[in-house]
Amino acid sequence: MKNLGSMMKQVQEMQTRMQEMQDELAALDVVGTAAAGMVTVTLSGKGEMKAVKLDPSIVDPADPEVLEDLIVAAFNDAKSRTDARMQEEMKKLTGGLPLPPGFKFPF
Repeated sequence: MKNLGSMMKQVQEMQTRMQEMQDELAALDVVGTAAAGMVTVTLSGKGEMKAVKLDPSIVDPADPEVLEDLIVAAFNDAKSRTDARMQEEMKKLTGGLPLPPGFKFPF
């Protein structure tokens, strides 16, 4: 039972660190790009879009579909970067606790 108690204490500490990590990531801005940086999308660590920047040369009123696709691509790039950062931080957080494969946080 002592081992279980120790593990529960580790889990509680991990929950506290996880909340701190989520707060830090929420304050983080992540930029995704498309068309060699001509379209950029900035997301918060929570995945909320904060800004879109377009190089004027990419805006063609006769072909809005291309611009729409590039905005989606830049958003997906930023989202992927946000997810990768979250995974990296989770790996650091759970490094010392033996968790079964596929175990998801938060509980």
